[in-house]
Amino acid sequence: MDKNTRICIVGGGPAGLSAGMYLEQKGYENYTILERLDRVGGKCWSPTYNGRRYEMGAIMGVPSYYAVHDVEEFCGITHDGPKLNRNYKNRQGKVIEPFEPKKNLLKIPRLLKMKKQLKKFGELLETKYKGYDVNGHRGVAEGRYDGFSQTSAKREPIKGENPNLKDLSLPFNEFCKLNGVELIQDIWIGPYTSFGYGYFDEIPAGYVVKYLDFQTCMNFVKINLWTWKNGTQYIWEQLNDHLKHPARLNSTIESVERKDGKVYVTVNGKVEEYDKIIVTAPLYIPNKRTDGQKGMVDYFDAREDEKELFSKIDYERYDVLAVETKPEDHPEISYYVFDNMVPDRLGHLMVYYRRWRDTKDQVITTYALRKHKNTEEVPYEECRKMVLEDLKTMNNPASNVVNEWSVYYFPHVFSKDYADGWYDKVEAMQGKYDTYYAGEVMSFGDMDETAEYSRELVERFF
Repeated sequence: MDKNTRICIVGGGPAGLSAGMYLEQKGYENYTILERLDRVGGKCWSPTYNGRRYEMGAIMGVPSYYAVHDVEEFCGITHDGPKLNRNYKNRQGKVIEPFEPKKNLLKIPRLLKMKKQLKKFGELLETKYKGYDVNGHRGVAEGRYDGFSQTSAKREPIKGENPNLKDLSLPFNEFCKLNGVELIQDIWIGPYTSFGYGYFDEIPAGYVVKYLDFQTCMNFVKINLWTWKNGTQYIWEQLNDHLKHPARLNSTIESVERKDGKVYVTVNGKVEEYDKIIVTAPLYIPNKRTDGQKGMVDYFDAREDEKELFSKIDYERYDVLAVETKPEDHPEISYYVFDNMVPDRLGHLMVYYRRWRDTKDQVITTYALRKHKNTEEVPYEECRKMVLEDLKTMNNPASNVVNEWSVYYFPHVFSKDYADGWYDKVEAMQGKYDTYYAGEVMSFGDMDETAEYSRELVERFF
């Protein structure tokens, strides 16, 4: 492709900013990043309270976040934040240690069985499901893998046939049952469901194991984690500052028309002409959101194939509160509440996070899911009330809510559409209509997977 190609990138989150970085590194400098908000970072949002930043979105990374490390190297920054730790409580607020045999004598047989299944699961992923951990989902429904290996920072291209990969379309609980490793769900649920990515009886296994590949999950278990002193948003603020063409903030795209090999973008009342467009913002949002965010099909001249495929996308309703507590009520550590990570406890507190361990003059953040595929959505206000009541039960009552966010979160498709080859159909459309599709739904909803997909998109098509 001509290095002077005029490229419009929709979205200034990790996917869009990374696309700009990787394009720039390949010699494409005629790009523009349009961001509708007054900040960059997307779901990496780190506001300030009492002089320190806290997290409303992404919290942490792990050493296998290779794309994030690319950004760190590009910007000359590093992961310099507070060390994380956590403990566990039951729904009554009692501290528990679910993985400690000496504290759970009656559960020793189950814990020993879990340990064996964990070893088995690691072996299965490397053998039976070879190729499972390449970024993105292309080929999975056809029993093949085609992408870049995530086993090391080199990310070498690999491809091959593996019919067993079709199993990844099953809901994760069925996938585990099929392989006789049901108990490993007790380990995977912490960094999965509590982080807002849905429940194991509804989400295809492909999402779970591509995000929480064995290496990544073990880093979470061992608390081998990265954080950033100035928050995850700082990573993307720094990247934006280091790009030759930083994102244009407060850019409201009113329409996109694609005709005669050109892309006409009406932004803030003015028409701009491009040759190609990369969409990293949402492709489809099922219901009108109160924050005014729209899906691509609502402001593009969307074609019938785009409308049909993107209408299959759903998303999680994941809510975050930042709350103050009285000093005597401040939690001594972050807590997971496994009892609330099941569908019949929709809307309840799943985890609450203490970022700064050296002071009590900071907020804690709470996280709750209020949607399941087969149940009625819990209204936002009802969920908010339940979370605040749960904090009282946990003996860490809130004295004030200082921030709250109900964000468009983790776009995905369900098992039938995954198995029917949704990803291969969308991948076959890459470049058609001079349009490329990136962002969360094309890989996974964490910052590294989205940035990595942008890297691979640039490698494949530019």
